[in-house]
Amino acid sequence: MTEPSVSRHDSTIHLTDPRALRAYAHPTRMALVGLLRREGPLTATRAAELTGESVASCSYHLRMLAKYGLVETAEGGQGREKPWRATARFTNWPNFSEDPAVAEASDALSLAVVERYFELMTARLEARQSDTREWREAEQLSDVLLYLTAAELTELGERMNELLEPYADRLADPDRRPDGARLITLIRAALPSSTRTVEQP
Repeated sequence: MTEPSVSRHDSTIHLTDPRALRAYAHPTRMALVGLLRREGPLTATRAAELTGESVASCSYHLRMLAKYGLVETAEGGQGREKPWRATARFTNWPNFSEDPAVAEASDALSLAVVERYFELMTARLEARQSDTREWREAEQLSDVLLYLTAAELTELGERMNELLEPYADRLADPDRRPDGARLITLIRAALPSSTRTVEQP
């Protein structure tokens, strides 16, 4: 049996094995982990209903995710009717590694995540016409150019995390959600610009 190639700390899965990184890069697997984090324990049958995948496909991908410690079985049920749950709220992986295999697998996973973000944003933009004015005006889509050192960029990320922390418990505890609260996908990217000048949209 393959041991999960992850470490767990503060409800975060740290992927460091190239095999785990490549396994998680599959779009269906990323979707399943996100679904389990949002909806709680689900069977492969229910996951198939929510994702549009077949039950057999969901069962296979859930087993692969379990192999690397990203999901685990919950109590109750048998076979395809056994529930699965995510093992942590967050997943991270190295931005830098001296190991070429880890670096390559990490970059491939990051690219897969960016593609997933694009799909989510495109789906929202296509559906926004049917939403209320209040929510459309509350949406945020913007960018800003800053000159920062690497240390300052790290500090900025930590300060953003602190701003988000008061809202974090609402994902797992519905009682903490105020009336009118909706699930929001907050996408963050802070990347050094290329040396070539690029006009901002």
